[in-house]
Amino acid sequence: MERKSNKQQKLHVKKGDTVKVIAGNAKGKTAVVLEVVTAKSRVIVEGVNVVTKHIKPSAANPEGGIKKTEAPIHISNVMLVDPATGEATRTGRKLVDGKLERFSKKTGDLVKNA
Repeated sequence: MERKSNKQQKLHVKKGDTVKVIAGNAKGKTAVVLEVVTAKSRVIVEGVNVVTKHIKPSAANPEGGIKKTEAPIHISNVMLVDPATGEATRTGRKLVDGKLERFSKKTGDLVKNA
């Protein structure tokens, strides 16, 4: 019988991080991560992949209308921006005081959590 793992997937970005989009229509944009969907390996980035949704009239919203919202993009299409240098960098993890901390592979400095 196989053991089921309930560990959460570790990703290179977290909510509140500043990221640079490295692929897709918004390539080159820098923005803040609003939400991370770990189950689908996707992130919602502020102002990136904006889609138009048509809202049907309801009791709460009698007029209905058109609403623009951010849709998720794959996490592999974003890269963390190093707060110290302002450049996109890959991240690694190292043990600091018994806790795994993210660090910038470009500078070697720790990345502060949001």
